[in-house]
Amino acid sequence: MFAVLKQSLRALSANKARTTLTTLGIVIGIATVILVLSAGAGFRSLIDAQVAAFGSNTLFIETRVPATTKQRAASGDNAYNQGALGVVINTLKDRDLQEIKKIPNVVNDYAMVTGQAVASYRDNQKNALFYGSTAERFEIDKHTLKAGRFYTAAEDVGAAQVAVLGSSLAKNLFNQDDPLGKLIRYGTLNFQVIGVYKPQGDITGVANDAVYIPMNTAQHKMLGIDHFSFVIVQVADIKRADETANQIKLLLRSNHDILSPEKDDFIVQTQAEALATFNTIFGGITILLIAIAAISLIVGGVGIMNIMYVVVTERTAEIGLKKAIGATNKDILREFLTEAVLVTVLGGILGIMLGALLGYVVSIIATAAGLEWAFVVPFNAIALAVAVSATIGIGFGVLPARSAARLDPIEALRYE
Repeated sequence: MFAVLKQSLRALSANKARTTLTTLGIVIGIATVILVLSAGAGFRSLIDAQVAAFGSNTLFIETRVPATTKQRAASGDNAYNQGALGVVINTLKDRDLQEIKKIPNVVNDYAMVTGQAVASYRDNQKNALFYGSTAERFEIDKHTLKAGRFYTAAEDVGAAQVAVLGSSLAKNLFNQDDPLGKLIRYGTLNFQVIGVYKPQGDITGVANDAVYIPMNTAQHKMLGIDHFSFVIVQVADIKRADETANQIKLLLRSNHDILSPEKDDFIVQTQAEALATFNTIFGGITILLIAIAAISLIVGGVGIMNIMYVVVTERTAEIGLKKAIGATNKDILREFLTEAVLVTVLGGILGIMLGALLGYVVSIIATAAGLEWAFVVPFNAIALAVAVSATIGIGFGVLPARSAARLDPIEALRYE
């Protein structure tokens, strides 16, 4: 076997250009698979970090248009679409927030509303989202400040015009100046900057470009409303999250005079459900990308088969000589099959290295953008790459190898 391997290596090295071109399709395909799975692992680490920042032991309540209304089909389930189509659910209020706190497994909760306005400081201005929330947010949310402080419950009750800025917005408005204590113009109001968040690693970048203000300020001075769009609930025992979610649903149906689940004007979602939804979507995208990479692998395999047929033709006389001095069909088959496998294994190794390198580059770019992105090359990605390489080498190398093995030695010796 060692002699066959040595002879195959000699045959491949004799024509380096052809060997390189033969392996190129395999290299690209394997590199794509490694890159997709590596980037997928990095993206999952980003999602996990964001979930941890919001608290893994939290539930999410969002208003929605009931499924029985005609608008639901057009608006979807989220508050942004509802607002865009002029459909606003205003039933989620402070009474709900306070009564949810009384559920045994609930530790804390906070409400939130959103809007948009232009923030300006001197000659600098930027259109930015605002998040109005109760002060309990800062007891649940794990994001930390770069400087300053959070607003207090007393400032929320008093509708104080104070603001915490996202890191990017603070940089855009103040450049190198210290923003703490300074006044910014936001919408039609002046706000004193009391804090600046550290970069939050949000993939959309929205959180870093936002203004965070007290709930009562957002409701009464910015929006003119008395309801909430979202509520975040912190639970004591995450294992009882589904039970707690059901208790919240029953409470909200009672408060909102809802008689059947089909008429719910809210959604209660656990972190596990949110992650399951993400995993389903991301799994589909991953399969699609791997399928695209598979096309490249198939093309590479066909290329190997065609090249091996050319090699058989070029080495017909050599094959005839070997068979004339005693080489069996099995020996010839083994030699050409080994060459095909070596080409694909070489392509697999180079593809793994290239894919890992590209995955590392992606992680550097993501980290430089402020995302909590881990560089990972999953073991299953390497195992898959090796298995696919070997399979392609054997699968697409069998026919040319069999063709070489079946050559008649006399006819082969006459071939020119």
